[in-house]
Amino acid sequence: MDRILGIDLGTSTSEVAIWDQGKPNLIPNDRNKVIIPSVVGLSDEGQVIVGQDARDQLLIKPDETVMEIKRIMGTNQTVKLGDEVYTPQEISALILSYLKNYSEDYLKDKVSRAVITVPAYFTDEQRKATIEAGKLAGLRVERIINEPTAAALAYGLEHIADETNILVYDLGGGTLDVTVLEMFSGVLEVKASSGNTTLGGKDFDQRLMDMLSERFHAKNGIALQDDSHALARLKDAAEACKIALSTQEEYRVLLPFIAASQGEPLSLDETVTREEFEILILDLVTATAEPIENALADAGLTKDEIQLVLPIGGTTRVPLVQKFLTETMGQEPRPLVDPDLAVVQGAAIQGAILNKELSGAQDLLITDVCPYTLGTSTITHIGGVLIKDYFDVLIPRNTTIPVSKEGTYYTVADNQEQVEITAYQGDYKQASLNNLLGKFMLSGIPPAPAGDEGIKIRFTYDNNGILQVDASIISTGKKASITIETASQNLEPEVDYNLWKEAPQASKFRALIRRAERRLKSKAGAPQWGELDGLILDLKKALIKNANSEILEDLAEDLNSLLYEMEEA
Repeated sequence: MDRILGIDLGTSTSEVAIWDQGKPNLIPNDRNKVIIPSVVGLSDEGQVIVGQDARDQLLIKPDETVMEIKRIMGTNQTVKLGDEVYTPQEISALILSYLKNYSEDYLKDKVSRAVITVPAYFTDEQRKATIEAGKLAGLRVERIINEPTAAALAYGLEHIADETNILVYDLGGGTLDVTVLEMFSGVLEVKASSGNTTLGGKDFDQRLMDMLSERFHAKNGIALQDDSHALARLKDAAEACKIALSTQEEYRVLLPFIAASQGEPLSLDETVTREEFEILILDLVTATAEPIENALADAGLTKDEIQLVLPIGGTTRVPLVQKFLTETMGQEPRPLVDPDLAVVQGAAIQGAILNKELSGAQDLLITDVCPYTLGTSTITHIGGVLIKDYFDVLIPRNTTIPVSKEGTYYTVADNQEQVEITAYQGDYKQASLNNLLGKFMLSGIPPAPAGDEGIKIRFTYDNNGILQVDASIISTGKKASITIETASQNLEPEVDYNLWKEAPQASKFRALIRRAERRLKSKAGAPQWGELDGLILDLKKALIKNANSEILEDLAEDLNSLLYEMEEA
């Protein structure tokens, strides 16, 4: 039987494991190391090197070393390594190839299949980029599994008879995931996921780097940010400082000869206390409260109904993170699995499940969810009001996957010959304010009066988190479809709606928004109050984004029309 590797392709480090003799086993490289830096570089001879060798040269060859590539997966950004330009998928493929090659050496057998983990909050684009990286590395990716689900599998294997609600808090080097699961009778059912793909331990490091740079500049008048070698040393020192402050109250950062002034060498010598570090990162840690609240709300559970808070990811070792979790959840997080290795162990378990290698006593069933709301743009009537650019939801967020949902829509113009089919990801009522995943044209609609010809749109979201969109003309059966292509769109950060009043065009729409909010508060005689709330938020977001006048006027018109209908009712 062709074996399946379990791979944790991480921001900071990567690991690989295989199911063997009834348990997941970590595979070491030729240095007997199982935790591999996710770093790619060029040797003095111009050869690609991966892992610790690449990490070791970072300080002397920062311009020929690439790290943290996971943070730009699914985008059209590129990186340069020597004279060559690489996509994030190509750099990730080099890491995966390294893991595959030393695994084959260790196993003395060829392997071509893998389960690869990704953050639960990875977008469709990021998941497709990960699969592409696997293909480039010569691996058939059998399954993309969410990291918190993988960690829960590692836990569940040893607690298969438990019945409990679990909150997995995964804070790694580059991403945050919060996932709520229910475990019962060998079933791991994911209830909800939330998170942030741009928040992790590297952001903690950056805060330390910024503080140390500012102190050095204040003393010496030299900006270390202008020197790539100095920055590489500073980054290394910041990470060491962060790790040390998890077990001690202060740490001395000493970097001799980091710069020079008038021919004289200068050193950076600063002592950082745990208290100073915690002040630096407090807002980053507290920002993780919202994903916790969202995941609990979507799961329909309160924090009191969670029996186990399971921390994974190396950044959960930071004492402030542990204290925050205890205060937020009302219970101490319990590190019942290795925070660094649970994810790759879970990936190996998932591989064994796919290969039917688990014994009856270990039989596990897992269900996962789509963490995003997916839908299409359409024109609709709400309360008798024509609403353009309306976001019609086909797959609500945290729907159990795999899932297939469809909707039926109708032409809006006489003799309409074609229609643009769109796929959006987000939660705004106005479709264009969400993230556009892809679009295509469906042509060949028979001539007919508006509203006579129907279009059926189907969204299919698979176990790997990949979206397939199909559309067909009901009367003729003609079809068109796409599998959403890797693109540059990324999820936008949450918007602080209180900032709308500071927008340049706020005064023009202030009276309308206040009138709408007064109606929303009363809710009296307002059956469409949910749509009203969505339009208010859309208008505020458009103001904050400084959207063009046409979008603002269209939103204001829709909002005003809906208000008029509600007040007439």
